[in-house]
Amino acid sequence: MDTPLREPTFLILTALAGQPMHGYGLIGEVSALSENRVSLRPGTLYGALDRLTDAGLVHVDREEMVDGRLRRYYRLSPAGKTILGKEAERLRRNVEAATTRLRAPTRTGRRAVPRTAGRLA
Repeated sequence: MDTPLREPTFLILTALAGQPMHGYGLIGEVSALSENRVSLRPGTLYGALDRLTDAGLVHVDREEMVDGRLRRYYRLSPAGKTILGKEAERLRRNVEAATTRLRAPTRTGRRAVPRTAGRLA
């Protein structure tokens, strides 16, 4: 799988870095990690999990029956951990570069301030 990862994929891998989780647990954890910005629907999540499994980044940890329904738990594979680490480092470097630029004085001697005043450019 190539980096940069899309945000939902990054968040799914991040959620699984802590412990194995089942689908609905992942939906809640991704929502919490993103401060409710990313809301995964079950179909989207399971499609992503299938792709991540096929890419070898996620493995099925175990399955159990709960109220007559199969609950499948997923875990991050060693390859998934490597990709997540590389992506986290790439994002860290980008944040560091942006932070450095925002703190540096411009030619006029003032700090760079986004023109959108609080909104994304």
